[in-house]
Amino acid sequence: MADSPFIVDIDESNYEQIVIQGSHQVPVLVDFWASWCQPCQMLMPLLARLADEYQGRFIVAKLNTEEQQAIAAQFGIRSIPTVKLFRDGAPVDEFMGALPEAEIRAFLDRHLPRESDNTVAEAEQQLLAGDADTAIALLTAAREADPANTRVLIALARAQAAAGDLEAASQTLDGLPPEAQDKPEIRHLRGRMFFDRIALQATAPETLAGRVEADPADSEARYQLAAQQVMQGDLEAALEGLLQLMQRDRKYGDDAARNALLRLFDMLGDDPAVTRYRARMFNLLH
Repeated sequence: MADSPFIVDIDESNYEQIVIQGSHQVPVLVDFWASWCQPCQMLMPLLARLADEYQGRFIVAKLNTEEQQAIAAQFGIRSIPTVKLFRDGAPVDEFMGALPEAEIRAFLDRHLPRESDNTVAEAEQQLLAGDADTAIALLTAAREADPANTRVLIALARAQAAAGDLEAASQTLDGLPPEAQDKPEIRHLRGRMFFDRIALQATAPETLAGRVEADPADSEARYQLAAQQVMQGDLEAALEGLLQLMQRDRKYGDDAARNALLRLFDMLGDDPAVTRYRARMFNLLH
């Protein structure tokens, strides 16, 4: 095990190089363990065997929590074994306990680079160039070749949404496994598609703004204007407009303003604005 080029003992002297910098090149699996931990002794040879089998597609970084207490405390390790997977300098997923081999393989396959990832990168370049049709064709072929790669499905849904085929994008997202459905990028994309649907049926933002100015009680115009503002990236204005609609006309569209606010919160994720507007929404509700 010690002779494997894919398994490294880490401490404060090499943690930055192996885990933080190294995970920009290849995923790094950090195994937090201790000598007295029996499940750790069961897990370690399994991770070592998988590291050798995968031949450098990921690195196992072993961290003894008794000897490296500062690093363990930095990540709030309270139970061992805990295994964290790092990509691009940050932890992106984890599991605890000595899982069966099949579950660990499934965990790894969700994150390790695959041949179809090259197609995803190519398709994203096409999408940036404004060629959604070519991106969709590339990703559809990649999905058929590698249906287990969730990154292909997410990229395909994004391309379908960019092409205006929101129904196809929604169906693609529905095909993701349950554990992927709650990822921030998925919540963001579903929220974006929600406002896309509204905006596609709305009139021009200038017309809607004029209607709201002429008649502040025009709930439909205020609601559609907020969707247009989301599409234009004016999120603060959209949040304000939806809060005003919620305050003025809770019954509009079966509480449509509150539902739209929740969608917008999903889009914004951990943006500080979410905390402020959640508090204001809570005050309106109570």
